[in-house]
Amino acid sequence: MGGCFSKPKPVELKIEVVLPEKERGKEELLAGGKGSPRAYQGNGTARHFHADERLPAPHPYPSAQDCVEAAVCHVKDLENGQMREVELGWGKVLLVKDNGEFHALGHKCPHYGAPLVKGVLSRGRVRCPWHGACFNISTGDLEDFPGLDSLHKFQVKIEKEKVYVRASKQALQLQRRTKVMAKCISPSAGHSSSTNVLIVGAGAAGLVCAETLRQEGFSDRIVLCTLDRHLPYDRPKLSKSLDAQPEQLALRPKEFFRAYGIEVLTEAQVVTVDVRNKKVVFKDGFKLEYSKLLLAPGSSPKTLSCKGKEVENVFTIRTPEDANRVVRLARGRNAVVVGAGFLGMEVAAYLTEKAHSVSVVELEETPFRRFLGERVGRALMKMFENNRVKFYMQTEVSELRAQEGKLKEVVLKSSKVVRADVCVVGIGAVPATGFLRQSSINLDSRGFIPVNKMMQTNVPGVFAAGDAVTFPLAWRNNRKVNIPHWQMAHAQGRVAAQNMLAQEAEINTVPYLWTAMFGKSLRYAGYGEGFDDVIIQGDLEELKFVAFYTKGDEVIAVASMNYDPIVSKVAEVLASGRAIRKREVELFVLHSKTGDMSWLTGKGS
Repeated sequence: MGGCFSKPKPVELKIEVVLPEKERGKEELLAGGKGSPRAYQGNGTARHFHADERLPAPHPYPSAQDCVEAAVCHVKDLENGQMREVELGWGKVLLVKDNGEFHALGHKCPHYGAPLVKGVLSRGRVRCPWHGACFNISTGDLEDFPGLDSLHKFQVKIEKEKVYVRASKQALQLQRRTKVMAKCISPSAGHSSSTNVLIVGAGAAGLVCAETLRQEGFSDRIVLCTLDRHLPYDRPKLSKSLDAQPEQLALRPKEFFRAYGIEVLTEAQVVTVDVRNKKVVFKDGFKLEYSKLLLAPGSSPKTLSCKGKEVENVFTIRTPEDANRVVRLARGRNAVVVGAGFLGMEVAAYLTEKAHSVSVVELEETPFRRFLGERVGRALMKMFENNRVKFYMQTEVSELRAQEGKLKEVVLKSSKVVRADVCVVGIGAVPATGFLRQSSINLDSRGFIPVNKMMQTNVPGVFAAGDAVTFPLAWRNNRKVNIPHWQMAHAQGRVAAQNMLAQEAEINTVPYLWTAMFGKSLRYAGYGEGFDDVIIQGDLEELKFVAFYTKGDEVIAVASMNYDPIVSKVAEVLASGRAIRKREVELFVLHSKTGDMSWLTGKGS
């Protein structure tokens, strides 16, 4: 392996220069990418970018002094299937031994910086222990999400039973590699009323679709339009870190969009889609023709319909501005959160250190009950109560009372009155597909866009992805589901792009999500809807556990806290097509006081 060692392979173009991160304790605060907001005004006139506006690129052939080479171990130091972090002086490298071959890669997941050595090695790829992203060990390429960037791949040679690794110093420090992408060479880019690809919605699905097209060599015009004021940003972080500024949340810097000719129209609302004439109309009257269309509009938060719903200082968290205002208003005051789902609980956790009091109002008897079950929900509720959060369960809001127009009290159906200076509503969302009602694109009774495994709608050339779709979930017998989560939106955006290019790709990723509260993370993989039993290993009170969700004889989902990398392990097993049987888990719980997980990687059931 490694070929002619003295002649290094060209280093791929790197977009972002990120200084080595200072390690921070809370993984949810670690984000990739800096950027700055507002590339375009959504006034129907896109700005034309000139061909000479380029990103500074490192020299493709690093010279000898730009490289570092060292013996990192003896060939017998690693068994097959083992990984180890090794030091090269300028940075660490992940060394992997698989099928008798050594591979050297970046050691941190580019998404939030997780140490990949603690992840799961299986089927020629390593899966991140935190959020489930997968990287090919032969190429370093990102194969499953979340995140946008791949890993650097370093050269390995074996000499006199020693393993040597050679790497460029810059690559060691960057810890991420943006794939080579095509530039836009369309003469009409930036100033005409037609585009080759139009993407409605600039969340994860829209951005990944645009990037995938460029990675696959597509050099025609791409226009991405968004209701937001900002370039694409890390929306799941809004409720976990309400103080975060738009530029800290940006998924790519402004220069990135410029360099690759991905035009972004901000504050641009599509009001009609005319599929017969392949044209969309924006709220300001601007019309844009397309040849291929991706609909990734996401969802709109549900709002309260009670008396007083129009009073000031009642928010849904949709934008960085919403989140920032909530924190400002909550400082030293009384905050009420309506809804004990992921968003509500993350907001409540974040506000405990800022607000005088935090109260949560919820219809169910425990938080997360439908998603995580009674026992896990209760354990999490206890963690919140230990952090001074007061719960009002099995009730809802009947009135919002104001003083001089501003919120003062929240009145509950149980006739309790809760003091409140700010209220955050997290009671779910509906697909933002109202603008499609007059089109011939199919919507189901709830407003979701049904797609097939290739993310195609009922209209040729029109694709859909993200929170607003229902799609066939391969490993649950192609059951039509809606999975409004970040990782799934990335995966669907990629599949849509591949099929715009007629590559016949199908969606087959295993859903993976996470939540973070009080510096603790809960990870979840699978699709647990309709579970009829929960098998728990570990200690719920200590919040060190894994919960297996079963339906009949089969494990359909898993959740864990402080039990890495079991969720990534289960995701990998499910992704390989192997079913996990309930009895396997019961035996594991019965016999495993050590947390041994080797049974999971056994072949067959």
